[in-house]
Amino acid sequence: MSHSLILRAFLAWILLAVCGVLNGVVREYTIRPLVGADAGHVISTAILCSIILIVSWLFVKRVGLTAHHELLVVGAIWLGLTVLFEFGFGHYVMGNPWERLLADYNIFRGRVWSLVLLTELLGPLLMARLHR
Repeated sequence: MSHSLILRAFLAWILLAVCGVLNGVVREYTIRPLVGADAGHVISTAILCSIILIVSWLFVKRVGLTAHHELLVVGAIWLGLTVLFEFGFGHYVMGNPWERLLADYNIFRGRVWSLVLLTELLGPLLMARLHR
């Protein structure tokens, strides 16, 4: 995997991170007051997954990736950076306790954040298959 591809994957992730933060702002100030916290979380997750798939489509189309292993590596880079950002920023900058951060991963309590991570991991591969 070339350094150029890793750099492009990182830059695409920066776009995803900005979209994720903006999505969170919209959720907290627009969606949540209208539908409540639980429904707001699900709606916001669906919106962010859609954004990830759009960015994946554009990334695959622009970069021209076709190799499955490279597509999965890009997805793994995005997933890893997101987890690092979520826990690093969430804990060390925002001051959230680890328990609160981990709560978003509890699918048994209706928290569907894991779908975002799954979409990041598989998005490039799925969009490459659709692009063909």
